[in-house]
Amino acid sequence: MTRRTLFLCARLAPLPLFAFLYQVGAQPVPLSPATMPRIGNVDERFQSYNIEMIEVTGGRFWKPYDQIHNDKPAPGSTASGLPANLYEYRPPIDLYNVRLRKLAAALGPSYIRVSGTWANTVYFHDSDDPAPEKPPAGFNGILTRKQWKGVIDFARAANGEVVTSFAFGAGTRDAAGAWTPDQARHLLAYTKAAGGRIAAAEFMNEPNYAAMGGAPKGYEAAAFGRDIASFRVFYRDAAPGSLFVGPGSTGEGGVLGSTPTPGKLRTEDLMRATGPAFDVFSYHIYAAVSQRCAGAMPSIGTTAAAARSKEWLSRPEKIHAFYADLRDRYEPGTPLWVTEVADAGCGGNPWSSTFLDTFRYLNQLGRLAQRGVRMIAHNTLAASDYGLLDERTLAPRPNYWGALLWRRLMGSVVLNPGPPPDSDLYLYAHCMRDRPGGVTVLAINAGTTSQDLEAPKPGRRYTLTSKHLESTAVELNGRELQAASDGALPPVEGVSVRACRLRLEPASVTFIAFPNAGNRACR
Repeated sequence: MTRRTLFLCARLAPLPLFAFLYQVGAQPVPLSPATMPRIGNVDERFQSYNIEMIEVTGGRFWKPYDQIHNDKPAPGSTASGLPANLYEYRPPIDLYNVRLRKLAAALGPSYIRVSGTWANTVYFHDSDDPAPEKPPAGFNGILTRKQWKGVIDFARAANGEVVTSFAFGAGTRDAAGAWTPDQARHLLAYTKAAGGRIAAAEFMNEPNYAAMGGAPKGYEAAAFGRDIASFRVFYRDAAPGSLFVGPGSTGEGGVLGSTPTPGKLRTEDLMRATGPAFDVFSYHIYAAVSQRCAGAMPSIGTTAAAARSKEWLSRPEKIHAFYADLRDRYEPGTPLWVTEVADAGCGGNPWSSTFLDTFRYLNQLGRLAQRGVRMIAHNTLAASDYGLLDERTLAPRPNYWGALLWRRLMGSVVLNPGPPPDSDLYLYAHCMRDRPGGVTVLAINAGTTSQDLEAPKPGRRYTLTSKHLESTAVELNGRELQAASDGALPPVEGVSVRACRLRLEPASVTFIAFPNAGNRACR
């Protein structure tokens, strides 16, 4: 390699030339984009997101950390018993906001999941008359036609397909306690009449936490089995062609699975009770609880200091392994979806809105795609600290920019980039989106020292960094990314790299696109 070639490679990295030359003897990790074999496929809508039902209806959701005061905790406001000062009221989200729609559309095509715990007990007011001041007995919230029409219109504008779940609490049950489909039938019929479509649905949100989610007293796995049997017959007739997704459990496997929770049901018992029932096997991944809930469950929290550690970045894979095993035993061959995921439950940690969480976000996408997950819905698009967008300003957070680069560069064919390096470097590869034969490599340097890659072909490099890891500001190739007031995006362009050694700085995320890789698996 000539000195000139070294300079052409090195000038794109923030280090000066002498620093690059000083470390040039280090053994680089070789890349072979032309010969990387195909190991799987993800859905075209692989990278998706949630809009909580409570956002659509308005109500009390996780209060952002900068609004939480150190006052005396109030009595629990939900069945969870968590202090009321952890929540605050939000008016219904404006799904017609131009900035919101434009930023969401840039991530499309995607699935837009409108669900969450609050969906379990929401009453659909199927009338154009004013909604009642209070929900009927057995319900805890009201969803109006106008609000649901907003979801339908938003999905169309954002190139999204709607995924949802239905009410299953006491208000939906007959005198014998059996679930009745009236509410679900009204919602599906109105969706069709309004020009919309439910692409997929779970029966309810997180059935293994049924007691916390509004279930009738004494609700057990056998009751869930009876409900699924009834719902399945109804859903096949009322929504032909729509996917039946489930069970949608959470809090098992890994660190969380070792923590006993009163009233928690085992997903294995739920699966035994249902038998093969689902078109898609779904589950949720929260690798920790946030600081909001740490007082109640300190053993399953985490810290900002651990956000780039191997232990933390491997937690989602351990949770996945637990649920994938259940899928293999009870629904073999069924596609895997993660219908909710974020850094931590209870609204996310304080650093989930910063660049520090982007390592977890993108590593999780890459790792689970390699392990057969077809769709991942991040929680949320724009609510609380784990939203991709700031809920007050709709400013994109670092994870949004990571999501945007993934959407533009990573296609649906998953490739094997080679043996994983024995370091804090994580490598993933997909066929390049909209470029036959092209390959994109995602290189995440979560460590504290630089790493080198050997690139055998020219390409384009997109490197995300931040001057302060716990900052909401992120730079692409040294330039800060910001959206315009109307949601227009800045130029998101890579810099040319020749076939040579590439330097990956500590705490950086880099996409390297090889449009002329000539990989046969990508044609």
